[in-house]
Amino acid sequence: METVAVVAVPFPAQGHLNGMLHLSLLLASRGLPVHFTAPAQHVRQARTRARVLGWDPRTLRSIEFHGFDVPAHACPPPDPAAPSPFPSHLIPMCEAFVAGARAPVSALLSSLSAAHRRVVVLYDRLSSFAAPEAARVGNGEAFCLQCVAASYNASWTDAGRRLLRARGLHDVPPVEACMAKELVEHIVRTQGDSRSPAVVGVVQNTCRAIEDEFVDVVAEDPEYREKRLFTVGPLNPLLDLDATAHVEGQPRHKCLEWLDKHPPGSVLYVSFGTTSTLRSQQVAELAAALRESKRGFLWVLRDADRGVVHDEEDSWHAELISELTKRTEGRGMVVTEWAPQLEILAHGATAAFMSHCGWNSTMESLSHGKPILAWPMHSDQPLVAELVCKYLETGVLVRPWEKHGVVTPADAIREAVEKLMDSEEGSAMQERAKEIRESIRASLAEGGSSRKDLDDFFAYITR
Repeated sequence: METVAVVAVPFPAQGHLNGMLHLSLLLASRGLPVHFTAPAQHVRQARTRARVLGWDPRTLRSIEFHGFDVPAHACPPPDPAAPSPFPSHLIPMCEAFVAGARAPVSALLSSLSAAHRRVVVLYDRLSSFAAPEAARVGNGEAFCLQCVAASYNASWTDAGRRLLRARGLHDVPPVEACMAKELVEHIVRTQGDSRSPAVVGVVQNTCRAIEDEFVDVVAEDPEYREKRLFTVGPLNPLLDLDATAHVEGQPRHKCLEWLDKHPPGSVLYVSFGTTSTLRSQQVAELAAALRESKRGFLWVLRDADRGVVHDEEDSWHAELISELTKRTEGRGMVVTEWAPQLEILAHGATAAFMSHCGWNSTMESLSHGKPILAWPMHSDQPLVAELVCKYLETGVLVRPWEKHGVVTPADAIREAVEKLMDSEEGSAMQERAKEIRESIRASLAEGGSSRKDLDDFFAYITR
């Protein structure tokens, strides 16, 4: 009988999937059998080696993937003109996932329980149904992977947000204002699952180098006080700063070849993640700002996913892209399919990142020393934008969240770019980002806080 099996049950949104896959790879690299279970379409993505750059392909092959079907559900297109910027078009997929996942997860746990002394279930807050399933098999225990910032967790429990306000984060909107009502209701409704006796701890994708005091606040919260907390982030690999590495046996992405032709620290990387779509007027204003800034730029311009990443290059902005490309020939590049974000951020030519401030993107940017032009959209992103700009002092806010219903003009965007990339204040932010990069990397090195917590987590689940 094998000692331990790990079962990863991510919520099928890209940020959640990526974090869970990176943690699965970390554990598999230490020799643990890991079973990654998700809807079949997301499993296909996870098994694509280009999406796990920085990992030994043999480690990816050692993970056993289990795909399952979800009930038929609506798959509406994103609506950039909706009153709320939250991607409510994904709610049907979320509901179908919860309805379809419990039975296959339960069956997998039962099968593994019979052949292992212990089954360790990794889930996140939106797949918390897996926690009571771990309790049901008798020899299961569960850990919640927190794929958001510790400061965001603290914002849920810190009465009056006293700590946030004391640290200068005064403009963070209420949690419920940034999320769909259905999702807030789901979190509240399933809180009891996370109180299952099988839940023995929490794994956090952050590090003390950037969120030390917020980590302590989470640890003192009654919900976590009796739990084991392991702060192991960032989960993303740290690529060499010259970004010479690429996936074995595959050509480098065309945008990396383009970056190779540009001087160090000269290109602005622009991407807003997989869940947000800009209005056509906003796309035009951003294009004008990039055109007029005279700066090099690499812009990933894609509509939000409909629950799964699509790699096609077709774009309804084709005419605008063609015109922008002509007018910025050699200086600008627009990508309309998936792009290798980690490699882009590690590349020496990349100077800064205009981002929606999703936590994965923020951790990836800071761990590669790139300051951020913050453009938050929904969920935890407004808080993360405040954290980056006011607490860590490594970014400039392009557009306050409360103005999400208003098109930000090209002049305002260009001013933010110039502030970060061409001013003394911006130079200080760039240096600060480099200092944070070194602190983050030290936390993952031998003797660092994140490395120690990862070692402790491994030791605990294999005890």
